[in-house]
Amino acid sequence: MSVRVFNTLTRKKEEFVPVEGKKVGIYACGPTVYDYFHIGNARIFIVFDVIRRYLRWRGYDVTFVQNFTDIDDKMIKRANELGITVPELAERYIEAYFEDVEALGVEPADEHPKATEHIEEMVELIQKLEAKGMAYEVDGDVYFHTPAFDNYGELSHQPLDELESGARVDVDERKKHPLDFVLWKKQKPGEPAWESPWGKGRPGWHIECSVMSSKYLGDTLDIHAGGPDLIFPHHENEKAQSEGATGQPFAKYWLHAGYLNINQEKMSKSLGNFMTVREIRKQIDPQIVRFFMLSAHYRNPINYSPDLLEQAKSGLDRLNNVVYNLRDLLEKLPEGQGDSADATERLAALEAHRGRFVEAMDDDFNTADGLAVLFDVARETNAYLKNAQVSRQVVEKTLALFEELGSVLGFFQKQDDEDLDATVNEMIEKRQAARKEKDWATADAIRDQLQAMGIVLEDTPQGIRWRRK
Repeated sequence: MSVRVFNTLTRKKEEFVPVEGKKVGIYACGPTVYDYFHIGNARIFIVFDVIRRYLRWRGYDVTFVQNFTDIDDKMIKRANELGITVPELAERYIEAYFEDVEALGVEPADEHPKATEHIEEMVELIQKLEAKGMAYEVDGDVYFHTPAFDNYGELSHQPLDELESGARVDVDERKKHPLDFVLWKKQKPGEPAWESPWGKGRPGWHIECSVMSSKYLGDTLDIHAGGPDLIFPHHENEKAQSEGATGQPFAKYWLHAGYLNINQEKMSKSLGNFMTVREIRKQIDPQIVRFFMLSAHYRNPINYSPDLLEQAKSGLDRLNNVVYNLRDLLEKLPEGQGDSADATERLAALEAHRGRFVEAMDDDFNTADGLAVLFDVARETNAYLKNAQVSRQVVEKTLALFEELGSVLGFFQKQDDEDLDATVNEMIEKRQAARKEKDWATADAIRDQLQAMGIVLEDTPQGIRWRRK
């Protein structure tokens, strides 16, 4: 079996064959750090986190790069509104980004380059394009000349004349062609700026990703990833300027996630349905958000609503409960218990499920079908655990399968925190003692305190068991 991916460039599924053996370079466009990121961004971050995890699990040597845009018009405006510098604004929201994605279970990229740390390389790339006749300067601004690149429009699958009539382009009479885009912006009063051959200024948005991706991953990326709104103009422009400069394909595979709507409407501040992950975290367990995002194929549109979130919560709870039951049972079963023909049959079934998971994920990272496999395992496991003669080996292997496949999707990871464990156990003992003494006020207060810590108590035949939400 081999991994297959849907390539936006060719509009078809292709066998995934990296440029160099088992090494894989992935570049995913990151946030502009002028505010907290929204729930639509969260889908992109979660999806490509799973794709990176899965390729590593399948044996690829993955280098994942995600940038921070830390200079642009929005950042300058917001910094002025807050009365702080652009670098101060960037650091504030980069820190917030890491807090929010950690809550969503998104691992940090291998590299998180900032645009402002690569100005010199951007100037060099613009000069290379100028020398090739693909860029021109007008009064301190530098533009890329789209007609000079023969394949412009190839990624978005639109001819140049259709893009010209249909695209929203800045009205600037100085441009040679309406679709020409800015590579370098002349400094305006009060704006941050850097020295360049064209005078003081700052880079345009598109040039930063071309520079940072090639610096860390080479001239040809294996995968370039992002949201659907980036296909045109951002990724189209990246492709044009990079290939124009190097003469090499910029990315072998282009992967784009589907749109996220809110209650069947496009998310926008004007509609009042704009939600940041920072706000959502106050109301919903971020793991539920992650589960919800992975419950649909990443290329399909997905609708975010309270009802669907509740369904996601129920689904995640079902899987978590199986995992908790297995862990709890494993602590009580003696070595070698229950090994039988029935156990052998169950172990073979687990291996078959593992193969089904691989088959689903190999097919363009189909997390929805991957989760369906886990639900099948959960259903069969619940039935098996009702058996009076449970095999310790089956319990171990079942738990191992959940944890292995869960690590790909970002679920079921056991948290090792001995200090917290000791604290919770001590509080539970005090609560049990208070209940025996009929000191209900103290018992209720401890219960409320545990709930505030995110601890759920469960009554079992073996006594009180606890787990994290």
